Amino acid sequence: MERALVLFAHGARAASWAAPFERLREQAQARLPGCAVSLAFLELMAPSLPQEVAALVTRGIGEVTVVPVFLGQGGHVLRDLPAIADALRAAHPGLRLRIAGAVGDDPGVQAAMTEYCVAALSWPGHAWPGDAFPRGDSPAGC
Repeated sequence: MERALVLFAHGARAASWAAPFERLREQAQARLPGCAVSLAFLELMAPSLPQEVAALVTRGIGEVTVVPVFLGQGGHVLRDLPAIADALRAAHPGLRLRIAGAVGDDPGVQAAMTEYCVAALSWPGHAWPGDAFPRGDSPAGC
């Protein structure tokens, strides 16, 4: 059975918003050469999750794992995604659909975000919107 991994993100009006998710998809695809890895969005961008899953099923994919690339279990992950998943299961009864937890709830992801946040204290300059800071060593404290 062919498998696919779908990274499910919120979506935004600005196309540039999707760039980090595209990089994430590319990195995941590089690690999973025998698996289709794609992006789908809840709103404002295409493809939607139902569109992407339908396209995968048309390609003969029989198992799809959806990873919500959200920081937490808010309303979209707790209410919207289960409703979409139920509709997908009804529309594609032969499909094995698995839904992972929100990526931000993973302890490893939280540890990486903590390191990034703590390292920000050691970056030169001030943290103003739009500034690009180099990564530095984690400071010993404030």
